Amino acid sequence: GGSAPRGRSGSSRAVFSSQGSAQGRESPARGAARGGKRAAPAGAGAGALQPAKLSRAELYKPPTSEELSQLKETEDLFHSSLLRLQVSRGGPGSRRWPRSAPLRLTDQAWLPKGVKVPFLQVPFSVKGRFRFVPPTELKVVGSYLLGTCIKPEINVDVAVTMPREIFQDKDNLNQRYHRKRALYLAHIAQHFSKEKLFGSVKFAYMNSNHLKPILLLRPQGKDEKMVTVRLHACPAPGLFKPIRFYPSKNNVRTAWFMEQSTPKEGATEPPTPHYNNSILCDTVLLSHLQFLSSAATDFPGMKDGLALLKVWLNQRQLSKGLGSFSGFLASMLVAYLLMKRKIVKMMSGYQVLRSTLQFLATTDLSVTGISLVKDADASLPVLDDFHQAFEVVFVDPSGLVNLCADMTASKYHQVQFEAKRSMEILDDRMVDGFQVLLMTAKPMLRAFDHVFHLKHVSKLQGACKKMQLLNELMDRGGNYVAAALPFIVSLLARGLAGRALLVAHSLPEIPEWPIDAEPPKHKDVGPLMFGLLFVPEFAASLLEKGPQADHPEALDFRTFWGEKSELRRFQDGSICEAVVWEADTVYQKRLIPEQIVKHLLKLHADIPESSICYMGALLESVIRTGQEVSGTGEEAMVSVVCSYDDLSRKLWNLKGLPLTVTAVQGVHPALRYTDVFPPIPMKPIYSSYNRIRTKHLLLPLEEKPCPAYIAPLKIVCHMEGSGQWPQDKGAIKRIKAAFHLQLAELLQQQHQLVCRPAVTHTDVYKDGYVFRLQVAYHRETLILKEVVTPEGMLKYQDTEESRQLELETLHLPYLTSSLHGLQQQHPVFGSTCRLAKRWVSAQLLSNNISEECVDLLVAFLFLHPAPFTPPSSPQVGFLRFLDLLATFDWKNNPLIVNLNAGLTGEQAIKNRFVAARSRLPVMFIATPKDQWSSMWTQEQPSAQILQRLLMLASESLRAVEEQLMDPLNSQDVKMVFRPPLEFYDVLIHLNPTQIPRHLESVDRPLKSFSRGVVKNSTSVKILFPVVDYDPVQCYLQELRDAFSDLALFFYDKHGGEVIAVLWKPLSFQPQPFKVSSMKGRMVTTLNSELVCVPNVEAILEDFEVLGEGLVKSVEARTEKWTI
Repeated sequence: GGSAPRGRSGSSRAVFSSQGSAQGRESPARGAARGGKRAAPAGAGAGALQPAKLSRAELYKPPTSEELSQLKETEDLFHSSLLRLQVSRGGPGSRRWPRSAPLRLTDQAWLPKGVKVPFLQVPFSVKGRFRFVPPTELKVVGSYLLGTCIKPEINVDVAVTMPREIFQDKDNLNQRYHRKRALYLAHIAQHFSKEKLFGSVKFAYMNSNHLKPILLLRPQGKDEKMVTVRLHACPAPGLFKPIRFYPSKNNVRTAWFMEQSTPKEGATEPPTPHYNNSILCDTVLLSHLQFLSSAATDFPGMKDGLALLKVWLNQRQLSKGLGSFSGFLASMLVAYLLMKRKIVKMMSGYQVLRSTLQFLATTDLSVTGISLVKDADASLPVLDDFHQAFEVVFVDPSGLVNLCADMTASKYHQVQFEAKRSMEILDDRMVDGFQVLLMTAKPMLRAFDHVFHLKHVSKLQGACKKMQLLNELMDRGGNYVAAALPFIVSLLARGLAGRALLVAHSLPEIPEWPIDAEPPKHKDVGPLMFGLLFVPEFAASLLEKGPQADHPEALDFRTFWGEKSELRRFQDGSICEAVVWEADTVYQKRLIPEQIVKHLLKLHADIPESSICYMGALLESVIRTGQEVSGTGEEAMVSVVCSYDDLSRKLWNLKGLPLTVTAVQGVHPALRYTDVFPPIPMKPIYSSYNRIRTKHLLLPLEEKPCPAYIAPLKIVCHMEGSGQWPQDKGAIKRIKAAFHLQLAELLQQQHQLVCRPAVTHTDVYKDGYVFRLQVAYHRETLILKEVVTPEGMLKYQDTEESRQLELETLHLPYLTSSLHGLQQQHPVFGSTCRLAKRWVSAQLLSNNISEECVDLLVAFLFLHPAPFTPPSSPQVGFLRFLDLLATFDWKNNPLIVNLNAGLTGEQAIKNRFVAARSRLPVMFIATPKDQWSSMWTQEQPSAQILQRLLMLASESLRAVEEQLMDPLNSQDVKMVFRPPLEFYDVLIHLNPTQIPRHLESVDRPLKSFSRGVVKNSTSVKILFPVVDYDPVQCYLQELRDAFSDLALFFYDKHGGEVIAVLWKPLSFQPQPFKVSSMKGRMVTTLNSELVCVPNVEAILEDFEVLGEGLVKSVEARTEKWTI
């Protein structure tokens, strides 16, 4: 009998074991097990990834005594179980392994009811006979012995050698070997299911490859979760002649597969390389183990390097499923690099990681494969033979097995892309590469700009028919998902060439199943997901230009694009084939890839549009503007900016000003493309207003709905310095007022613009927008800082007034122009900000976190995207925004946003931040022009609000990603924009007619009110409407002035119908009676003393009285205020 070899306790320690669950669901390196195909463990999604922050020192700590004893236990546990499995023909074991009489392969009545054959037997009839004979030996293979397992999944792979006598001559044909193997495992399973020793006995497909079932055994009791023994059945050595399984050979006969009685005359049989590979894998299990263990001896860095590589692969979802880049493959690759001297045994784990990533980044195995064969033997197949048969080539030491047989070229290109990106990150001094690469998960939803699902994989059966993939189907044992996937992906990659850097797909995965259940079908992999990563400049182009009409390639182009292709004459006179996509707005152009995907899959693969669930832009519906469905406001934003540019030119060239205008700077969010709902040109309808002729003004009529909100777009107009400016702050204000009057007069005279001057600004009506000009003089802030000390000395210090002015005239214009520049580089920056701000506002928090702060958070995602690439769709930007809010360590780190690459010494900011942490705002954002004060988060958010924001962000992210991952459940993605209200104490319901921005609400109201304006009208002569009039904001201001010591008020400024009120718990504690502090309180006796408590009934009544006409009802939700 073959006793199990003892593992080396110290060396089999899992690297990272100190970290336990932080690894996500990690698959141990598949040592020599089955040519690297891995079973998908159950509940692969269950252990959501919680990145633990560990320093390198912690990662590599030696094991504690506790861990060592744990490993000792695990080892003893394995040995007790494995020794009990020992088989000896003459010993006591033979009673437990009764032989069976030989029966036909199809005669399976001997199996008891409790065990089903773990194999899809299609077609069922097959020649050959089967009997059970006890195995000749059991050997532990795989990463457990190499010590490269990493937690939390410890798998022990055991190779069970099936004796020669159960095989016959032609078992290499028509799945006979595979079926015998499955029956053999079923027989073992039936015995073990009666054993008290095992907590569970299950089947799984190795690496989700349904030709290769394996048996999973878990011990009884508390250890069940800790370890899985995986039994792999393999043939007796020397059973098959390798030459029968070369990639060009056929082992599945068409007539058998198609269930025809006689083969067609003279038909040649196609090669079956994948089928052949699956049998060869079983013959090399042990040799792979020996090969890897010789690589790992005297090479401690290999274990650490592999642990890091596996974490790297797991975080990118590359290591599980059919055609994955498994831990076993990573081990073989490291061994290859060692053989080629790209890695030496002196290297540390980090150097092994670097060298491997470097190799992956620079080598395309789908073009030039690699081989582990040491001495080439002329009879072995050459690399070219493998390239003919497989998309990705990495040949094992025997020269027979392609370790990457199931991998698609697309998946390898994704690995290659990730490796390139990772090398850039490791070489970037500004990034903590280690943290970013190994501790950040990259789920497809957040890594790709657009994702879509193929809802019903069964549609790929039709695709195989349409694309004539019968040979591929035979080769893959009828697995239409595996057969069609490479063709589908390369079809899409061709159609999106130039638009997409990467077209990737999720890996098909099949969970384990109980032994009494039927084996899973091909469609049980569930929906397949595809990810597109865009080239921002070309993703949205309308035109697909083909070859010239008279070139031979033109026909190919026409065949590929079908009836969408037409002849067009171009400006250079050439007549070419071309495809032109329909799209009017920026929003529709972003979805051209969706049109391409649906068109090509319908045309070439018979996949109907209804089976494709395109998730690229679902969330953008919340920033749609107006009733028309087609746009998300980018066009409106551009026209505002054009109008502003024109106005600033006119201001520069004004004749007759005593001082010239030196600079015109926009400060309104619309002028940096980040206004949630960009202003729309409007002209008032006079019948809705009272006209005050003498002043050319309009006042809203009481009985009409509140007029549409007209936002004043603020612009700072810098005047040149001169000795004429006074040096006294009061006098400066009066000079500025005179400038406001004069600007209005000159704009009216020279450009016929309607203006309305005021002391602090001038409003200009232009192109249907209202611009608010504010004159600035550069020395004014300095003059506001002057303070005369009691000794009569003049000194300068910040005052509230000087700070405010500096913010308005210096910092805000700088921020606006920087972000305006960012929008030019990244076209989806603005829309991402708008989604983020719409969400903050929908959570009723827009008053608690400034717009500038949100814009900077989003800017961070574009300027510092590692480990991702900068977002190229608003939706993926928004998901990363939620993730940033929820996972950034606000307590211990400043968020450094390097606008215009103006920062070099980030470390100085970090050090200073740590030193002064307690005095700094809870959310600290540093920019090149504001390194120490975090001016946009000075006042708010408060610690409580930030806490609430983080909680809402992580909940929203979880909910929305769950929805986007589940195409079969067409839920409403607006869910995360509808805040839960049970958290609040009082709700004040408002009357919709008086909410001027009612149409901006998340769920757009069915009927809207006439708001007294004509939209999109640009008349020149008008009476001035009321600007910046939002009754709800006025009401909120009054509530806060009156009750801010008792309550907090929350509101969604974009058309919310509810103001939510939260009582402040401290103000509800009884206070001693004082006449001066009786506002909103009443007197009562407590323990025979007079005390004051808030008079809640009266306050609620005040809420109604203050908001008469605006408030519909006040609803007290809680009894918290009962003292």
